[in-house]
Amino acid sequence: MSLSDFFTPLDLNNIAPKNGYFTSHLGSKISTYTDRFPDLDQEVKIAIFGVLDDRNAINNPGCALAPDYVREKLYQLHEGAYTTRIVDLGNIRQGETVTDTYFAVKTVVAELVKNDIIPVIIGGGQDLTYAQYLGYETLEQKVDLVVVDSHLDLDPEDNSTNFETTSTSFLNRILLHEPNYLFNYSNLGYQTFFASQDSLNVMEKLYFDTHRLGAISGNISISEPVIRNANVISFDISAIRSADAPANANATPNGLYGEEACQICRYAGFNDKLTSIGFYEFNPAYDTNGQTALLLSQMIWYFIDGVYNRKKDFPLNPKSQYLIYKTSLMHDDHELVFVKSKKSDRWWMQVPYPTGGSKNERFHLVPCRYDDYQTAISGEMPDLWWRTYQKLS
Repeated sequence: MSLSDFFTPLDLNNIAPKNGYFTSHLGSKISTYTDRFPDLDQEVKIAIFGVLDDRNAINNPGCALAPDYVREKLYQLHEGAYTTRIVDLGNIRQGETVTDTYFAVKTVVAELVKNDIIPVIIGGGQDLTYAQYLGYETLEQKVDLVVVDSHLDLDPEDNSTNFETTSTSFLNRILLHEPNYLFNYSNLGYQTFFASQDSLNVMEKLYFDTHRLGAISGNISISEPVIRNANVISFDISAIRSADAPANANATPNGLYGEEACQICRYAGFNDKLTSIGFYEFNPAYDTNGQTALLLSQMIWYFIDGVYNRKKDFPLNPKSQYLIYKTSLMHDDHELVFVKSKKSDRWWMQVPYPTGGSKNERFHLVPCRYDDYQTAISGEMPDLWWRTYQKLS
């Protein structure tokens, strides 16, 4: 089966401006599936595709129409100071069942990631995050997932494996999936009144990371190490406040500012580990003057900009490009080791594997902030180090 079997080609007449694109517009640079399926050669870095399925998008029917509205705005943005190698594969048709759609997304993501091409998914409901995650099943590696969302999308009372996967409960499906290859889950931007204490307790018990909107709003750089640790990112457009992104039936007054959403996407692009990103729940029916479509297109632009400006300083090689800092805790003989990149000034922390935890490596590298190093030199254990060690045990 060819990848093209999953896609419907684009009709550029519905997307392109009447006078066509400037030569500097992304619409003139991106190789699109119209008559002929794009060639996925070794120079292609990013593949955009839409998913026309919103059957499990709770209270937000109509978001399946999102992809072409985003393309209309994205294609009219100018290319950055680099030569893009991007393809647009078109749209994945709605399957006969939602499971059929999941299979298509899973297969496409797996094939692209295997070929070192980053999928940029434009949904559809956020339940498609589950299908995005399933694309990593054949890679036989642990996955770090970051979800940008005002809700945790977890039902702590449902431990069944037979329930329906929806935009508000897809995390249950991921946590209960066998085999389990999720190493870490992080939420960015949840709002406490939308999160039950039971859900937060589950996150704490599993040593997962949750970051309140109030903790990162106005200081978005706090999110950078969290994002740098991700292989997979899922972005729910309802995480952005309704004044900046009204096009969602579940939009709320509070949330990320538009420029903060763009910064998160640029951090995501910079991340050498990141191999797929999905943008979900944008509903054109609620879009005032195309504002949300334009913001989402700018978010994707910033992601692309980040990808083409990657520093390639992970993994840590060659060692001459890094500075090593060692500290000792106040009431413990244990030594903490930090690594700083000379290229990007970014920090990592070495967390040792417990005895017998890994045959090939002695420690696990986790992205951190300079603040974590300062905590360590003051003699205290950084919380990030402890939580990571517990997950390795």
